[in-house]
Amino acid sequence: MLQVKWFTCGQDGHWCSFDNLDLATATESGVYIIWHEGNPSRVVYIGQGQVSARLAAHRQNNAITKYAANGKLRVTWASVPAAQRDGVERYLADKWSPLVGDAHPAARAIAINSPW
Repeated sequence: MLQVKWFTCGQDGHWCSFDNLDLATATESGVYIIWHEGNPSRVVYIGQGQVSARLAAHRQNNAITKYAANGKLRVTWASVPAAQRDGVERYLADKWSPLVGDAHPAARAIAINSPW
């Protein structure tokens, strides 16, 4: 299993706000998870790439942002080498069944530690 550090925000290590995260602080490339809080909470989207650029685009995507009606949108990400991202994204999508996005890489799943 690939062990990574999932990013949090603030000195208290809380989950980052999808809407209010200063994207200049998300300088990593890797995989990321967007979810909404609530009972139950649900994973909204799983993706990969340059985190700040991808999140900026997702902030303009109503298919993702509409889930804020269910609870505050949160995000976390982890640095993952480019050669492993497709497999990690596949694993995360299989595990969490995101609400948005049905075209995940047709790669062999690479297990990764969960942020939760």
